[in-house]
Amino acid sequence: MSRAAARLKTDAVVVQVPQTKDDVIAAIAEIGRRQRERNRIEAAMNDELALVRETWERKAAPHQDAIRALTTGVHLWCEAHRAALTQEGKVKYARLASGDVKWRMTPPKVTIRAVENVLEYLKQQGLGRFIRIKEEPNKEAMLAEPEAVAHIKGVSISQKEEFIVQPFETELEEIA
Repeated sequence: MSRAAARLKTDAVVVQVPQTKDDVIAAIAEIGRRQRERNRIEAAMNDELALVRETWERKAAPHQDAIRALTTGVHLWCEAHRAALTQEGKVKYARLASGDVKWRMTPPKVTIRAVENVLEYLKQQGLGRFIRIKEEPNKEAMLAEPEAVAHIKGVSISQKEEFIVQPFETELEEIA
């Protein structure tokens, strides 16, 4: 066995080991004091972080408002020219010189008002496949068969279209 393999290095550990019950009691009290002090420091840090966050959010707010207004304007123009931008609906995006615009459909979702009434109706109509054992309408089953529940009062299936503006971004190249 080589000399390097037989030798192990470890960091020295400096720990005060209590020697008596009174030492243990004092150490536990010190742990509590230090934990409370650490909590006070953490609370002070969170107070400062909240102030810093508020300052930066206030500085960013005009930009957020401008982005929202510009996005609304871009959306209105793109909707007015949607047929041309999407090649008469063949695609759901348009690539422009400064970025892309996209139209995306969200997944369909079931909204139920007056759950008790809907449950009663589903039972009366023999549509138990739309009822879960825990007595709630089965929205997934309704999504799978929307025509079967379209006429039920209190059930609506909705879907919305999202409009996305995605500016191009570039990164500086690093030269070696």
